[in-house]
Amino acid sequence: MLFNSYEFIFLFLPITLITYFLLNKFNKNMLAKSWLVIASLYFYSYFNKSYLILIIVSILVNYFIGTELSMKTNNVIRRKVLLIFGIIFNLGALGYFKYYDFFIENINYIFKTNFNLLHIMLPLGISFFTFQQLSYVVDNYHRKSLNYDFLSYCLFVTFFPQLIAGPIVLAAEMLPQFENEKNKKVNWENMNRGLYIFSIGLAKKVIIADTISHFANAGFDMMESLNFAEAWLTSVSYTLQLYFDFSGYCDMAMGIGMMFNIILPINFNSPYKSTDIQEFWRKWHITLGRFMTNYLYIPLGGNRKGELKTLRNLFIVFLASGIWHGAGWNFIIWGMLHGICILIHRIWKNTGKKLSKLIGWVITINLVNIFWVFFRAKDLQSAVKVLRGMADIPNLIYMMTHLGKIKEMTLEFRQLSIGNLGTINNICILLISMMMIFFLKNSFEINKLFFPNKKFLFKIYLYLFISLFFMTNISDFLYFNF
Repeated sequence: MLFNSYEFIFLFLPITLITYFLLNKFNKNMLAKSWLVIASLYFYSYFNKSYLILIIVSILVNYFIGTELSMKTNNVIRRKVLLIFGIIFNLGALGYFKYYDFFIENINYIFKTNFNLLHIMLPLGISFFTFQQLSYVVDNYHRKSLNYDFLSYCLFVTFFPQLIAGPIVLAAEMLPQFENEKNKKVNWENMNRGLYIFSIGLAKKVIIADTISHFANAGFDMMESLNFAEAWLTSVSYTLQLYFDFSGYCDMAMGIGMMFNIILPINFNSPYKSTDIQEFWRKWHITLGRFMTNYLYIPLGGNRKGELKTLRNLFIVFLASGIWHGAGWNFIIWGMLHGICILIHRIWKNTGKKLSKLIGWVITINLVNIFWVFFRAKDLQSAVKVLRGMADIPNLIYMMTHLGKIKEMTLEFRQLSIGNLGTINNICILLISMMMIFFLKNSFEINKLFFPNKKFLFKIYLYLFISLFFMTNISDFLYFNF
């Protein structure tokens, strides 16, 4: 079930909300919590019922390990064994479902073997709920007092707004909110605020991201070669599509959480306005960066063991981030490129030299845009096709000197990408979306300004009405693939 579907908006969400708060109103708190867990599991199994077995087994194993680690025992060896088992279990499950075929493909290529591929279907959300539960195990090992009952733990893992594509939440920030008595009662300000943020996210997804996708899909998947203009239009389209798609999902997740009086952590803070690559990663997919910092960078030593090891640790973090996103050399290259840029930025920063913010922004946004090509391309050959077109300066010169032929040269691209809207409409949407990103407040800032009055009520109805009009073709969220 998708957030951007009629059955979710008009059936699942209102039924789940009304039942949850009604049960709490009559002091059936355990029943209300159970209802929310069951509803979340139904939401998850709606995609594929076989996913239920995996997530239930994962919950049972991790809760047992976390509970054992939270007990006041000083048996150091036993605690380390449990921690190691928990790490192996979680990363092993993630590795099997996500990376097995990729690993075997490379083994077959290198050693000329012929091992069979399993063609395993990637379970939705496994990258997200695995990291959440891994954080629970590690935090209990460090005695952070996360000894909650089994039902509460199930709710922490399965809470449907963030179950499929994040943000990656921590038990310490989620479970106390569900236990707060005030949060068990309907809060109409939160309900309106949540609906407002949800409507913004829905508009981002169905109006902007899904429309821009025509350009990106045409360039990456439908054309054998691209000229300079087509290649840049393709890469910029995906850069914009990915932002509006993923941030739109996170906005919807945050909005739904608010309706339940649950505050989810912010995941985006205008990353495309960043003036250096380090700032970009502080503002893009913030909860993933937080996880990588707390559970990989710091355990590796962080910046406590000298500059060389600090650089090593930073590179490992970004390499791991690339691998986490997907099983493919394109994701590994994407992570390595960002890692290299982070190292260069740190070395430059240590010299004390500075660039103007404008130059820094131009460099950063272009690097991010170029690197997204590897992230989007289905394989390295597709990535090279787009990058070759982006670097085709002779073609740019030819186009500038033969302006009358540009229309003819890009006819195939326009036919593949315009859908039902037309070229001018799509170009306008690209330009408008750029202006929205660079000049308007983001959802986090808008949320601070919210006040339940007629003005915001009008905006909610307007965003929802237009979004529902665009919801004729339901499409998955891009991060469902990761």
